[in-house]
Amino acid sequence: MRPKMTYKLLKRALSTSSYRSRPQVCIVGAGPAGFYAAMHLTKKLESVNIDILEKLPVPFGLIRYGVAPDHPEVKNVINQFTKVAQQPNVNFYGNITLGKDVHLHQLRQHYDAVLLSYGAEEDKTLGIENEDATNVVAARRFVGWYNGLPCDKDFKVDLSGRTAVILGQGNVALDVARILLMPIDELKKTDITEHALSALSESKLKEVYLVGRRGPLQVAFTIKELREQLKLKNCRTIWNEKDFIGVEKIVPDLPRPRKRLTELMLKSLNENQTVTDDDQIKYFKPVFFRSPNKFLVDKNNQLTGIELTCTKLVGDKLEEQRCVPTEEKDVINCDLAFRSIGYKSVQADKDLILKHGVVENNKGIVEDSAGLGKLYVAGWLGTGPVGVILHTMGNAFQVAKVMLENLNSIDSYNKGGFTEIKKIISENNSNVIDWGGWEKIDKYEKEQGKLKGKPREKVCSVEKMIEIAQK
Repeated sequence: MRPKMTYKLLKRALSTSSYRSRPQVCIVGAGPAGFYAAMHLTKKLESVNIDILEKLPVPFGLIRYGVAPDHPEVKNVINQFTKVAQQPNVNFYGNITLGKDVHLHQLRQHYDAVLLSYGAEEDKTLGIENEDATNVVAARRFVGWYNGLPCDKDFKVDLSGRTAVILGQGNVALDVARILLMPIDELKKTDITEHALSALSESKLKEVYLVGRRGPLQVAFTIKELREQLKLKNCRTIWNEKDFIGVEKIVPDLPRPRKRLTELMLKSLNENQTVTDDDQIKYFKPVFFRSPNKFLVDKNNQLTGIELTCTKLVGDKLEEQRCVPTEEKDVINCDLAFRSIGYKSVQADKDLILKHGVVENNKGIVEDSAGLGKLYVAGWLGTGPVGVILHTMGNAFQVAKVMLENLNSIDSYNKGGFTEIKKIISENNSNVIDWGGWEKIDKYEKEQGKLKGKPREKVCSVEKMIEIAQK
């Protein structure tokens, strides 16, 4: 009986002369889009070499740094991604920055296909007066802070006031509200960072507003997130009854997901809506038909409130209604404001052209130049920051299918792949982290978490990650 070939032996066998006779694929960005594309390619193409490049020393992108700590079930997809990365023809290379360590034209010279899937990491701004005020912050940075994103580890958020306002009504906005209002004992069981846990345990916030331009029939958050919010211990949801005028009679005609969500809001509206003096109770206050006009500040540029323009919906058909401003104004006095109106992608390389925050593409194809590997895009970088992880999976599979068709049409393969790219990177960066390095970081985090009764305690410093990975 032949002995089973070990992972290392198989890896070595695949790195011999046969290496150049297989298509070389480079994926930039080790988040959901990148891994889903790699998953599809390895299933459908028997002989392919895939190198996944990532700016951070660790993989999984938004799954690791975007998913709320109290949503461990969403992170289970990491198990699937790990199986992909452990295949002998898939390589992970972390701590490599596109546009700095290696350029796009260099990747295209040495790969048959380059897929950009590095997501959307900047937040959109409102562009209104006093947006630079103290205590006006990006929800994205707050999420990065409590999830251990290295660039946000030193983020400062002042939780000493009574009232916070979140501008935006998507799932990220609801995540922020839930983390602010959740009992600290429940957060302690999650993989939330220790620095965030410490700050939140000292929080004096009593009420959180969730402000949206449109009405309850147009909210972007989903029923799962709202249900979790409504079930929070010692937290009461206060709705504005005027926002729901005429809503009930429309409910029967709504599509099923929207119908269920609206019914849940109406059910909550009919429950206890009183504000009490009980110090143990916190309040969640969704507000509709309000658009931020300007932030109000004191002489020290400290936030004191938000002036809002009241809005209304015009148009007969629900799906075609537009939101327009009225002459009426409203003010919410607050101590802290979060901007949560969406993300946008960054131009990682000078050769990459972004339009309205996305890379223009046709079914995932960005550019096809003679002599260079085809350039593709998947995930939020190509679609814009829309949808949940399932949406990203569908898009990544579609783009991977197009890649397969094109790779199968190539007559011969002679690209050097990472063998050539490594020579370029080594000139400026000697700290490339492979999958084995990530496994050391993963083990360390789980060990540290165990000491604190948590699933893991994330390492929040790139330097520390590299140190652990290279031991």
